[in-house]
Amino acid sequence: MNILMIDAQGGGIGKQIISAIKNTYPAASITAVGTNSTATANMLKAGADHAATGENAVIVGCRKAELIIGPIGIVIADSLFGEVTPKMAAAVGQSSAKRLLIPINQCDNIVLGVKNIAIPDMIAHILAYIDSEFEP
Repeated sequence: MNILMIDAQGGGIGKQIISAIKNTYPAASITAVGTNSTATANMLKAGADHAATGENAVIVGCRKAELIIGPIGIVIADSLFGEVTPKMAAAVGQSSAKRLLIPINQCDNIVLGVKNIAIPDMIAHILAYIDSEFEP
């Protein structure tokens, strides 16, 4: 299983998700791509197998991934305080990988009909999806 975790700002969500996936599926190959070096470093500390930073890393990672995980802003150009470029959003949207988008209601992107769910509950949903769709 080749997972691409994309995160911005401090990489806190990505860090928590990578840690949970690695604890449950140690053989999963996780590439962490941060929109900035702080996000990348924090996700690498959580146990990502590979890490890179920036627009080109997102574009290349999206070509190789089976599963892309990140806040919903990764598919919206200029979101996450401008850290997601139009090329990044297009790469995620055009990827053949499945996308697990976390509905974080911030940065003026509000997902109507979705209640605010705690990050640990989101992580549980991610692990349940991986368990149902991929062989461990």
